[in-house]
Amino acid sequence: MESLSELINKRRSIRKYLEREVEKEKIESLIESARMAPSACNAQPWRIVVVKDKKLKDELIAKGLGGFVVPNSWAKTAPVIVVVCSDLSFFTHTMAERVQGVQYHLIDIGICMEHMALKAVELGLGTCYIGWFNGKQILKMLNLPSSWKVECLLTLGYPAEIPDATPRKPLNEISIIK
Repeated sequence: MESLSELINKRRSIRKYLEREVEKEKIESLIESARMAPSACNAQPWRIVVVKDKKLKDELIAKGLGGFVVPNSWAKTAPVIVVVCSDLSFFTHTMAERVQGVQYHLIDIGICMEHMALKAVELGLGTCYIGWFNGKQILKMLNLPSSWKVECLLTLGYPAEIPDATPRKPLNEISIIK
């Protein structure tokens, strides 16, 4: 088993996938990893929709990523699109934002998604975050509750290509240790 540091260093944004189905057990393992993520007040605001059906996936890409949104045509190669939503009906998230000015549910969603991305690496899968999409169109298309908000998409599949690591800023540019 690889260490967490190795998984973190191996993770890449995959934009080209093999035409190979992702096994149900692996998808369930990813969701279980997301489920274990910490969240503010243990609200667990994430709601995860896995889109495997090719026709629905293609429609989601055409309508949810097309139009006025920057096209992500490479997403068509992914056998799975994971739609990560937040359930905004939690009182604690609404109050926390008003009092603290922090959208804690977005922090929670980010942690949940990173759990999935790292688990994917462990399972030999690749992912790529998509943050630009038509969330209202996706909610409507997937017939999801109005109290949900699409926060991010995650492509998922077996990588056809693994890009080299992108340059990272040195520690002294991103941190201060006192």
